[in-house]
Amino acid sequence: MVVDAEHKGAGYAVNEGDPRITKAGRLLRRLSIDELPQLWNVVRGDMSLIGPRPTLAYQVERYTPRQRRRLEVKPGITGWAQIHGRARLPWDERIELDVWYVEHRSPWLDLKILAKTPAALFAGTYKGQSGGWQA
Repeated sequence: MVVDAEHKGAGYAVNEGDPRITKAGRLLRRLSIDELPQLWNVVRGDMSLIGPRPTLAYQVERYTPRQRRRLEVKPGITGWAQIHGRARLPWDERIELDVWYVEHRSPWLDLKILAKTPAALFAGTYKGQSGGWQA
């Protein structure tokens, strides 16, 4: 992205065709190569391969008690919401999918998520004007 991108356009959200994303950045995001450094966080134990995607503090502040359940597990690089539409889903639906994962997690479910992640990478990323987040 361009310098100071969080203070321009959609802020922290990313829209389809967002002019703040450079050509190289567009390719990195499209293929999720920009997520590879997160593997270091998995090795360190700060993240898991499978789990709800990390969210920003201002988003967590607006969670309902049920939505806070998604914080009961470590954040992950991929997860149930990612294989069911990523940012193409409305924000509340993504959070509900994450809560469902927390309530039903198992090694078998994690394997299913890992198996379906490559297809999800190529299915698209963006949702309308706000990246799915309604501030």
